[in-house]
Amino acid sequence: MTCFTCFRVRNKWKKNRGGERVAPKEEEEVAGELVRRFSWRDVEEMTRNFSCVIGEGGFSTVYLGYLCSDSLDHGAVKVHRESERMKRVFRQELEVLMDVRHENIVKFLGYCDEKDEGALIFEYVPNGTLHDHLHTLSTPLPWQSRTSIALNLARAIEFIHDRCTKHIVHCDVKPSNVLLDQNLNPKLCDFGSARVGFSSTILNTCEGRRAPVVGSPGYVDPHYLRTGIISKKNDVYSFGVLLLELITGIEAFCSEKGRLLAKFSVDDLKDVKIVDERVKGNFEEEEFKVLGSICEACFREQPSLRPSMSEIVKIMEDKVSFTFNLECKVWSVATPLGRL
Repeated sequence: MTCFTCFRVRNKWKKNRGGERVAPKEEEEVAGELVRRFSWRDVEEMTRNFSCVIGEGGFSTVYLGYLCSDSLDHGAVKVHRESERMKRVFRQELEVLMDVRHENIVKFLGYCDEKDEGALIFEYVPNGTLHDHLHTLSTPLPWQSRTSIALNLARAIEFIHDRCTKHIVHCDVKPSNVLLDQNLNPKLCDFGSARVGFSSTILNTCEGRRAPVVGSPGYVDPHYLRTGIISKKNDVYSFGVLLLELITGIEAFCSEKGRLLAKFSVDDLKDVKIVDERVKGNFEEEEFKVLGSICEACFREQPSLRPSMSEIVKIMEDKVSFTFNLECKVWSVATPLGRL
């Protein structure tokens, strides 16, 4: 199955070294695999002329799509309203996706950049989002599935941080940007806010004011909000919020109560009473203690004192050594981690 993501942009031609415009290749290689370039007519046919709306966001509309005219395989087509910002989003997301291949990241299959329109084409992941499974669907996720999702998502973030050709910061890690397949394997998606490089600033030096904040309420690193500096540790903070959401079943931000999940105290993170009532009696207390400690480390005020995603993956992959590692120097405040 395939899903389709579309952005309105002007990006039809590339330039060669002599400054002449040349048509893009029909296929390009992404991490060893070919990615197809589609025409806008292909996209119109996939969506049957954008005939069926299945969702809307602040800057986009999502349509039902079809793999081919006589197929029952469905996709989702997200069309962004045309604006200069959306053109930038398309270009930066395409740049990121051309460097990403990981089993826990939604697979990038192709794109369209004709006329004023643009499309990013991905595999279709049929089982909804992690947010749906935590907060909407009636059947609760088992504890074992939650820990598996956390580990595999940590691996995906570790990959974009440290194992890509370009070092990538996702900037919007949250349950609604994690799709689940039929086996509840997570797939990180939506790289529209991503930044490339070890660290960068969102300060607009030309106009002397900040660019729009990236991220979502409840998941955004407070250090980033104060300084405007984007780094990998922003994703670490957001992952900690998502992990705590998996543990508790509580949404990251409650606008009615003005409550932030990340404001749980260190003592709260050690108390089994915070575990989601729907999995009580079916979880490992020692695993809870480890995961709570990971959350606490992710929430540390100074980014340099937070673990890297590689350290988090290493801890989570070997449950037997969880407690040992947490008691050693790995995340000790007296032993700052490498700075970004």
